[in-house]
Amino acid sequence: MSDDRHEQAGHERVPGRHRSRFPGISSRAYEHPADRSALVALRKLTGFDTVFKALSGLLPERSLRLLFLSDSVRVSDRQFAHLSDMLRDACYILDLDKVPAMYVTQDPKPNAMCIGLDEPVIVVTTGLVELLDEEEMRAVVGHEVGHALSGHAVYRTVLLFLTSLALKVAWIPLGNVAIMAIVTALREWFRKSELSADRAGLLVGQDLRASMRGLMKIAGGNHLHEMNVDAFLEQAEEYEAGGDLRDSVLKILNVLPRSHPFTTIRAAELKKWADSRDFQRIMDGHYPRREDDKDARVGESFRQSAASYADEVRTSKDPLMKLVSDLADGAGGLGGRVKRGFNGFTGQPPKDGPAKDAPTGG
Repeated sequence: MSDDRHEQAGHERVPGRHRSRFPGISSRAYEHPADRSALVALRKLTGFDTVFKALSGLLPERSLRLLFLSDSVRVSDRQFAHLSDMLRDACYILDLDKVPAMYVTQDPKPNAMCIGLDEPVIVVTTGLVELLDEEEMRAVVGHEVGHALSGHAVYRTVLLFLTSLALKVAWIPLGNVAIMAIVTALREWFRKSELSADRAGLLVGQDLRASMRGLMKIAGGNHLHEMNVDAFLEQAEEYEAGGDLRDSVLKILNVLPRSHPFTTIRAAELKKWADSRDFQRIMDGHYPRREDDKDARVGESFRQSAASYADEVRTSKDPLMKLVSDLADGAGGLGGRVKRGFNGFTGQPPKDGPAKDAPTGG
């Protein structure tokens, strides 16, 4: 990989350095618990993938491939060679057997996606290529390769198709409601899958500050001299803890139409995972292997997902989550008070004896 070539292409010169490789790594190693449990459950359903692939006649995958081939630039050793190097490097680090096709498409909005039913295709916009430096872009390429390794491309393609279909049948009330219900569920899953892919990007780039910078640039543009990673993370904390219950509801409404979590939240989630023992164990070479995926149990994934959500509720500073946590912690006492109140209303003594503060005489 030539540093001179990178400088000529307008990319920041960075020194070469050794990156750890993860032979045979399973996507379970980096997948967010909510993402992982959903995918394991879907994969365990007999014929689920077959049914999805049977929709290939309806889905515009072939059209998309032809469109990118005809109206975008395919990444190779002769075109966007620095991206080609990054892509092969990411596939090598995550031990992905087949390097996906990758295209650069003209679009000033910074974006990237991994789509496809039979084979994943990675697409990045010119806006993203021009915005990010070498290490930041490496994390993004790793992010998309993580999507490919997790098998997210097929579900992302279905989401794009259904979103487009919902717009076309918006004039049919019941048809639109049914499709939007599926789209909403897929978006909820996809937001979790983005957190998983961010982790994959960190495993490939192995530079947390670069990952943070990339997310920060996506939020605020190419003005790093005006931005600060620590201040950016403080925004996420303020967003989570600020306001009252009305703000909590507004947060939910704001995120529902989005396919991606908010960038400050993604940065905070990635920083939390980077500081965890799970991440350190992977870096030390201790991680789930692909060869053991067939033995993955649905129940275990759901338990991990439930534990993750419970921990999220317990530690969250969001007013609504704090209320849920407080209610859960006080459920026993609250239940007892409700039961005593109901028995008093009916005139029946409680089965577990009189309350301590209740009169014992008639």
